[in-house]
Amino acid sequence: MSGKIERSIEELYQDDAERADAVAFGREVGPSRRGFLGGGALATMSAAVGGAIPFAAFMPGGLIPAALAQGQPAAGAPAAPAAPAAAAPAAPKGPQHLNFPGKDPKLVLLGDRPLVAETPAELLDDAITPIGKFYIRNNGQIPDPAADPDKWKIGIDGEVNKTVEITLGEIKAKFKAQTRRFVLECGGNGRAFFTPAARGNQWTNGGAGCAQWTGVRLADVLKMAGVKPSAIYTAHYGADVHLSGDAKRPTLSRGVPIAKAMDENSMIVWAMNGEPLPNIHGGPVRLLYPGWTGSASQKWLTRIALRDKEHDGPGMTGFSYRVPIKPMVPGDKADPKNFRVLMSMPVRSIITSPANGAKIAAGTKELKLRGASWAGDLTVKKVDVSIDFGATWKAAKLEKPANKYDWQRFTASVTLPSDGYYEVWARATDSKGAMQPHQSGIWNPQGYGGNAMHRIAVLVG
Repeated sequence: MSGKIERSIEELYQDDAERADAVAFGREVGPSRRGFLGGGALATMSAAVGGAIPFAAFMPGGLIPAALAQGQPAAGAPAAPAAPAAAAPAAPKGPQHLNFPGKDPKLVLLGDRPLVAETPAELLDDAITPIGKFYIRNNGQIPDPAADPDKWKIGIDGEVNKTVEITLGEIKAKFKAQTRRFVLECGGNGRAFFTPAARGNQWTNGGAGCAQWTGVRLADVLKMAGVKPSAIYTAHYGADVHLSGDAKRPTLSRGVPIAKAMDENSMIVWAMNGEPLPNIHGGPVRLLYPGWTGSASQKWLTRIALRDKEHDGPGMTGFSYRVPIKPMVPGDKADPKNFRVLMSMPVRSIITSPANGAKIAAGTKELKLRGASWAGDLTVKKVDVSIDFGATWKAAKLEKPANKYDWQRFTASVTLPSDGYYEVWARATDSKGAMQPHQSGIWNPQGYGGNAMHRIAVLVG
């Protein structure tokens, strides 16, 4: 029996990052986090990433190069380095791609039961995300498409003056429609960047998209039923069937505080990018709570109940869609009393051009960057980029949103001193001063709110 241990490079680095440097690349282990990549170690790492590293002196110890990290699937990244037999880091596995009608085949399949797929960052380069490139997140079985969308019924009950049942056709006829450009983001977006790993689908940055949604204000429909002063929370229900097949068991039933429900940007929507809402995205009708975790935006909406207490349906209790009130030790046992409901999503920026793993022509001296940023209920104050492992930063040009909750596109241009391997880092700062961290903080067992700064690998020459 061989004594060789097969381990991924992430597993190796998770135990002891600086020791992993020594094992995988021969980097010296010392008290400093910088400046120890010399001689043979530099040659080993340069070979691993595919080229010379112009800013190697600034590369932090214990950092897995973006070209090798599994959490950053690259378009053309080289294989992981060969390492001593005692460790033998395994090469990253290639992503599985989605095969679904109307969807871009480059979407990455994260799960097939339920169906979950994320969008590679380079496919999010449009101001408005095309439907074919929009991520997919389900919790149960996908229901059949509605035979007659306008006859779809939605009930409103609970803490209201009168129980109401209304069809989608009646909603369209009775209330004023509006169209808004909103970001929709999965609560687990960025989960892959937590250390140690958290439970659930390992989203990188592709559990988000920005579409143009058409519908009516939810507040207008709720007012029709008469909202009682005792109503403090909503409870949502959809037509998707639980994976067990039990029709009486709700797949997911989230809710929001009544103030969020009555906000003018909270909507009941039936169109996406000017087309009828696709069945895979909750058609014929769904809720849309921009800025908050996407799970609150119930798909295939059939019922809204108003409650006199915080909703306790599936997806609202325990650690489900909940984050720590006080930071906890990563990987430690969690205390449910220290958790609150996940609401507004944290600030995030992504580089959408060039793609991670891009190969640029030899002699290129200027690299033009594009990307997107957003910040839940807040706005993005600034986005900065770096090509020298964070030693220096350059401000990107940030565009204004078309409306509240639209993402903010950014552009930047950086000068390349020579051919070689570069990492481009992007970090956003929100309107209250919160900045994306180097590594996802506020660890939680379900991996919500992970918003580590985005890194891409670029090889020039």
